[in-house]
Amino acid sequence: MSSEHLLNNISNVSDETEFYTPRPAGYREGKTKYVVVVGSVMSGLGKGIFSSSLAKILKDKGLTVAPVKLEGYLNLDSGTLNPYRHGEVFVLDDGMECDMDLGTYERMLDQNLSRRNFVTSGQIFNRVLEKERLGGYLGRDVLMIPHVTGEVKLRLRELAVESDADVVFVEIGGTVGDVENAYYFEAMRELAFEEGPDSACFVVLTYIIEPPALGEQKSKAAQLGIRALLECGIQPHIVACRGRHRVTQKVREKLAMYTNVPLDRVISMHDCESIYLIPEMLRGAGMDTAVVDILKLHDRVHPEAEQKARATWSDLLRKQREADTEVTIGIAGKYTSVRDSYASVIKALEHSGAHAGVRVNIDWIDTTDLTEANVAEQLGHLNGLLLPGGFGVRGAEGKIVAVRFAREHRIPFLGICFGFQLAVVEFARNVCGLAGANSREIVPDCPHPVIDILPEQKAIEGLGGNMRLGGRDVSIKAGTRAHQLFNFATEVRMRFRHRWEVEPKYIERLEAGGLVFSGKAPDYPIMQVLELPADAHPYFLATQAHAEMTSRPLRPDPLYLGLVRAAIENKHPMTDDASQSADSAATGELTTS
Repeated sequence: MSSEHLLNNISNVSDETEFYTPRPAGYREGKTKYVVVVGSVMSGLGKGIFSSSLAKILKDKGLTVAPVKLEGYLNLDSGTLNPYRHGEVFVLDDGMECDMDLGTYERMLDQNLSRRNFVTSGQIFNRVLEKERLGGYLGRDVLMIPHVTGEVKLRLRELAVESDADVVFVEIGGTVGDVENAYYFEAMRELAFEEGPDSACFVVLTYIIEPPALGEQKSKAAQLGIRALLECGIQPHIVACRGRHRVTQKVREKLAMYTNVPLDRVISMHDCESIYLIPEMLRGAGMDTAVVDILKLHDRVHPEAEQKARATWSDLLRKQREADTEVTIGIAGKYTSVRDSYASVIKALEHSGAHAGVRVNIDWIDTTDLTEANVAEQLGHLNGLLLPGGFGVRGAEGKIVAVRFAREHRIPFLGICFGFQLAVVEFARNVCGLAGANSREIVPDCPHPVIDILPEQKAIEGLGGNMRLGGRDVSIKAGTRAHQLFNFATEVRMRFRHRWEVEPKYIERLEAGGLVFSGKAPDYPIMQVLELPADAHPYFLATQAHAEMTSRPLRPDPLYLGLVRAAIENKHPMTDDASQSADSAATGELTTS
């Protein structure tokens, strides 16, 4: 970010005033309203799902919405976070590596987000210190209040200008009372004060405890959590109560009395069958009307748009509800003990299942322990197999075993990112006869590095050892299965997060063996989609992209939808011939497709 850009929004910083309210060029007070969603009692309540659902029902009314997630950690982005600790890393089209909640917002709102929609404490402090070094605060001692909180408010107002939003939805990560998030709550109190009446709506998502030994719901923890919010100077307008079962009238009355929130705005957010039911749950509780009333947005609502949006969404829910066929798709990875590591993959399969009219059951397969000896037992019952992204050596050989089994036994297969790379490795070894073929990431000195970091990529992309991130255009080869799946488009937009590529010098050898590279970078020898011809395999595709990150409930990703439809065609147990072939594979005999 340029020095000029960092400094051009600093104003009213002097010894004559204690007010510090930086506003970006073009900001109009009163144009954008703010809904602030916070949590209490515990994390993991689903603030992102709740906030995105609330944003959706306002968008359905014809309002323009822009979500933003405020994270307390000091990382500049989520790129270095371990999936075991923080779930999957979601990548936006502009390359920002962010929290998985941004994926929830993109899917629920069906709109692409940018780095403007994701803020961390690291980003805030970094900008404040850069401004301080440039003399931007005119000699003032730089403090949490007003300078750090001022930077938070500036980021929200910049988003408001860029998105031209009617409503900015602000989700504060963690819970009220967390040390790392305290200045976010103060910034939101200041924002509401500065913007004036009818400018901000505060929603607290809390948890209602239901100890099995007591057999009743207890609200004391929720009361104390909301007290911490009141101590921050923030009066909530809406209280949403999470719980396993519907929250009772008695508990809602207690919270209404304790928090000064009208009873009809203390709502139950109990567990339900699908997150896609939550928008209608909120609408049924009158939350869309409540927010419109609180923010005085009546003149911006378009009932015709809402009617159309609700009909479309209801059709999706109907398809989910009426699905009476099931397919089992295996997800073979090494983070299978933490389902959030594959959140977008799970959702992409859900979207595809709804559109294909089936319910997708997921069988989690830990590739760390997968071998030729047990692969038939682990994979033989599957209708389809998906190999998701990942990094590192652990579980890689098990994934290669899984790819071979799916290829040889004609199980519908989709490889994603690392799965794409290992599909190339497996094909090179077992079809092209390149003994010891591997990726340099796994075995740096392997005899046939069919996957490598390309010198050409370093020179062209200027990324060195870093990853290629974000949206890229992909040229699709005419006459291929990918061409058909993408509705015969010759160029599509996909998202990437990877360092390693197919080594160009092996491409001719791989293609001679029967592998088809049906998608590539438009101007460079970078392979991005592969497949086997229809006469060789019913469905064998892989992509270097993270196709799941652009899948939406109303627009499922074509590659995932193709996998699910192929799995439907494969709803038959292994034949005796297939079992015999599996035994042959286990003893090391080479079988090609």
